[in-house]
Amino acid sequence: MKKMKIFEPAMCCATGLCGVGVDPELLRISTVLDTLKKQGLMVDRFNLSSAPGEFITDQTINAYINANGPEGLPAVMVDGVLVITGRYPTNAEFTKLLGLSEDVLGKQAAPIKIKIPKKKSGDCDCKGGCC
Repeated sequence: MKKMKIFEPAMCCATGLCGVGVDPELLRISTVLDTLKKQGLMVDRFNLSSAPGEFITDQTINAYINANGPEGLPAVMVDGVLVITGRYPTNAEFTKLLGLSEDVLGKQAAPIKIKIPKKKSGDCDCKGGCC
């Protein structure tokens, strides 16, 4: 089984899903990793602020950080080889890099379109049709 490690920039917590504004990409990554865990696959995830030792002891990521700085994160390694830098893998890349069936992560849902009917003047409950 392939071993994936994700090295992330410094964040306020291990997942980056805290605070007022949640980054949708971090939410997607957490969901993907949770799904993989339920399938029995573990992906190691290291945050620069909470696991700095991992950035020092791993020679490949250490050399990458020394050359590119933390601005080059996130960085993804599979079996000790740096495969993606500066972004997270797509769902398709996760399955390909880990040698999984394409349906493990499911298809990404199309955006939901909501049609809101326009109200005509006077359709509101305001007096005289003015709101």
